[in-house]
Amino acid sequence: MVDWDRVEELRSKGWDWDKIASDPKVGFHPDASVQEPGRALRGLYHRQRSRQARRPEVPTVRKPTKEEREKAERKWTLARIGYLMVPALGIWCALAYVAPSPVGLVLPAIPYLALGLAVMAFLLCFGLFRSNAARWTKVFRSTVVSGIIFGLVISGIIAIGGILIFGCPFLPPASAGTSQTAPGWISIGVSPWHQDNSPVLYFYGATWCPYCSASSWPIWKALSGFGTVTGTSLGYSAEDNIPEIVLANAAVTPFSASSSSYVTLTVSEDISGNTGTFPTTSSCYELAYVTAYSGSSIPFVVINGQYVHGGSSLISPSVINSQAGTPNQIFSQVANGNGNAWNNTQSQTWWMMAFIAKSNGATFSNLAQQPYYKKWTQSNGWGSDTQSSVSADLAQIH
Repeated sequence: MVDWDRVEELRSKGWDWDKIASDPKVGFHPDASVQEPGRALRGLYHRQRSRQARRPEVPTVRKPTKEEREKAERKWTLARIGYLMVPALGIWCALAYVAPSPVGLVLPAIPYLALGLAVMAFLLCFGLFRSNAARWTKVFRSTVVSGIIFGLVISGIIAIGGILIFGCPFLPPASAGTSQTAPGWISIGVSPWHQDNSPVLYFYGATWCPYCSASSWPIWKALSGFGTVTGTSLGYSAEDNIPEIVLANAAVTPFSASSSSYVTLTVSEDISGNTGTFPTTSSCYELAYVTAYSGSSIPFVVINGQYVHGGSSLISPSVINSQAGTPNQIFSQVANGNGNAWNNTQSQTWWMMAFIAKSNGATFSNLAQQPYYKKWTQSNGWGSDTQSSVSADLAQIH
């Protein structure tokens, strides 16, 4: 192979083509048929120069400077947005899960914040995949730190605003609750929820909902053990035609003017009859419990803020249906403590009575000394079986 750099060097020294062709360092080896090596080398040289002239010029790639790289990284690309939002949403989601109230009231951890976190994580991975830039730079590191700070700040603002401005309670996640022997109930270690100096029984439901309609009977009966329940009406659920006692406007008054109030009924019940319409809440306390423990389903019941039943019906609608009787017939059975309707509602009734008694300071040993205890033997629909059942349930509450 001809060393063209050597050829150029010898030409610059004024050598003629025959002398250049004979130089062993040039490496020109013409065929034996070639009579004039210098002329052959010269022709080959010009053809080589012509080919080089026709070749496109390859531009020199200049490496960007450090300042240029940092300027490009500061642009809000998908990768940088992901580096900001993933830690921000991650912090917010974690704190909203640990404290669904008040941090999770604006956006619950499940599913909204978790879904947003997943979307931002995907954008981050997609942005890094498409980018040729370094994956972990000073700009990206500072963006991650900013994201962490942003997540802490927004969580803190929501928490402080919820507690100080709106009076929301602090509530741990449902996973921190203790399962009770009572089916579907858990206990939460938080401060009691009182109103008018008495424990609150909060009911969240709708008249169209067959599960709410079935659950309304043990709720009403349990409340009747601690006072006179007024403001109710009878009807059927818009869905599946389940007999119900409507609690939307109900209230519990003491048995007499001289007796204490043992429970305050607070109700959020949709009475539109439109299937799928959920009730609205009227206070931060109500919203906090619904967000934290209802599982986005109805019916939902809270007693004293510490005993919670959510995610399922108190009793099955199949045991309180139109074949079992009209609303008036169901009412008579439950009120008088006899018949199939009462047989299917009494267990949850006794458990709720035990929770209410516990919330008023009753224990297994002193239940018989409570004023309402004697009332259970003096009114229709109560008896020694009620006393013993409530007492037994009270002993199992933890």
